[in-house]
Amino acid sequence: MATIKRIALLTSGGDAPGMNAAIRAVVLTAAACRIEVIGFEHGYIGLLEQEYRTLLPQHVHNIIQRGGTILKSARCPALQTPEGPKLAADNLQQLNIDALIVIGGDGSFRGALEIARYYDGQIIGVPGTIDNDVDGTTNTIGYATAIDTALDAIDKIRDTADAFERIFLVELMGRHSGYISLAAGIAGGAEQIICPEFSQITPKDLRQITTPIQHAQLLMGKASYIIVVAENSYPGGTTALAEALTKAIGIECRACILGHIQRGGSPVGADRILATKLGAYAVEALQQGAHLQMAGEVHGEVTLYPLAKTGNRTKAIDPYLVRWQQQVGSY
Repeated sequence: MATIKRIALLTSGGDAPGMNAAIRAVVLTAAACRIEVIGFEHGYIGLLEQEYRTLLPQHVHNIIQRGGTILKSARCPALQTPEGPKLAADNLQQLNIDALIVIGGDGSFRGALEIARYYDGQIIGVPGTIDNDVDGTTNTIGYATAIDTALDAIDKIRDTADAFERIFLVELMGRHSGYISLAAGIAGGAEQIICPEFSQITPKDLRQITTPIQHAQLLMGKASYIIVVAENSYPGGTTALAEALTKAIGIECRACILGHIQRGGSPVGADRILATKLGAYAVEALQQGAHLQMAGEVHGEVTLYPLAKTGNRTKAIDPYLVRWQQQVGSY
């Protein structure tokens, strides 16, 4: 058992619905264990600039349903300098912080690993990113909400596509991962899904997209047609792909880029529950001596996973759904 009296907490990288629920769980669990919680504002920037405040149970009342993060978030280039991680560690030690909890994605965890080189306390991560591209957990906090947000948009775009019998390309976030695109595309009944796990599309490969479109037109005549596209899947972006398809098939194709709307909004129940579970487990794991680990959930069970391996990208999107989508994509 580790003696933990004071925990620091920060949210880093892209915000994700459910981060506030995780903050709440950390604070309430720590309070029950008589542990003080210090919250750093604006991610690692707040840690470097000593921008912090004490978090008590009353400070996290009525935040579980709110999107974003009450601690705010930011990118921190200064942490990537040789002096940054050492300064962060020095600040933690000056404040007598026994352990640091970082809520974020694999980039945030890399920053934590750099700080660990100079810091004597414990560090644990909680996976908060809509991209679901972190190894060691089935789902990340924010992923379920992002799917629902994307699905709502796809359903509405389908109404317009039906009315005008048009082809729409809907670009979803995911950085270098197709998790959101595959899930939202299948749930939204998209005719095609383009994401890194399927294949990289270049201007020379347009026939991979146009052939199924033409086949669908032979079967159904003019009708709505939705293509879900993961960001970074085509040189020049989804707008460039829509223009190329318009020229190739002679039918107007429209691009709709959802962008940061996928990060906002009230978290769905699944994200609130996952965030509560992992935030509470992170505090308990620290008391058991956990260090340089991430609190995750696999097959419904909380588990620890080495922080250094969270960015290895060994987790694959559902192979059955991939195979099924590729099989029916031409219908």
